[in-house]
Amino acid sequence: MKRVRVSAAVICSGGKFFAVRRGYGDFKGYWEFPGGKIEEGETPEEALVREIREELDTCVAIEAPLGVVEYDYPAFHLELHCFLCRVESGHLALLEHEAARWLAVGELESVSWLPADYQLIPVLRNVSGH
Repeated sequence: MKRVRVSAAVICSGGKFFAVRRGYGDFKGYWEFPGGKIEEGETPEEALVREIREELDTCVAIEAPLGVVEYDYPAFHLELHCFLCRVESGHLALLEHEAARWLAVGELESVSWLPADYQLIPVLRNVSGH
C-alpha cells in the first residue's frame, strides 16, 4: 500500500482550535487540521511551516509535537505528524479550503472530520487548557 507522510498544524488560540473544510478531491466537504505532504528532504516541522505559509498565508510557531497518527485509507496509508501551533504572523487566509472555523473542545464533534484527523480529538481534550 502506498504510504503518504503529511504534517498537520493544530493551531490553538484562546482555547479554540482552527479547522478547515476541504474544497477538493475525494474528501471534499470533510474537515481537517491544515497542513500537507512532507516533501523529500524535509522534516515534518519544515513541511508544516511551508504548507501553512502556502495554504493560509500565515507563519506559525510550533509549540509541541502531539504525536503521529497512522491511518489506513482505502487507497493509501497515512502517516500524520501533528503539532500544536500558534500564529506568529499573518491572517489565516483560505487559499485552498472552502471554509474554516475556530472550535472549542466541546464543539470538536460538531463537524465531519477526515478519519485520521478525528483521531486527534481525544488528544486535544488534554491540551485545551493551553
